[in-house]
Amino acid sequence: MDANTLARQVGESMFAVDTASRDTMGMELLSCEPGRAVMRMTVAERHLNGHKICHGGFIFTLADSTFAFACNSRNRVTVAAGCSIEFLKPGLPGDVLTCEGVEQVLQGRHGIYDMKVSNQRGEVVAMFRGKSAQLPGSVIPEPGAEAA
Repeated sequence: MDANTLARQVGESMFAVDTASRDTMGMELLSCEPGRAVMRMTVAERHLNGHKICHGGFIFTLADSTFAFACNSRNRVTVAAGCSIEFLKPGLPGDVLTCEGVEQVLQGRHGIYDMKVSNQRGEVVAMFRGKSAQLPGSVIPEPGAEAA
């Protein structure tokens, strides 16, 4: 199986059981490729804070979820070891926020990934950088591996 097919299958498998991203947040997984993922979320009433703009925690969650798909795309169980976010522009009611996550470096068990959250006008809403750590195991059974 080629790397793109494997990444797509890993993404589909993870998203199928990702209740937080899919059901609670209303996110869509648009693509999952080796070292890259794209997710989207429309800012709904449930995402608004007391200023009637998208709560920063929801923008963070969109970026963090995209990070998870990007860093697990090579079918190695991978978790966040740290991250930071910069909020640059508010998410407004009805905005369609798209997050693109891209692997910057993968060395040994650790990786660095950048997430860019943009609105439907192409304006950057937030930038997120995450550091990943690989754990033992694969997300889905290795191609060709016998089921235990």
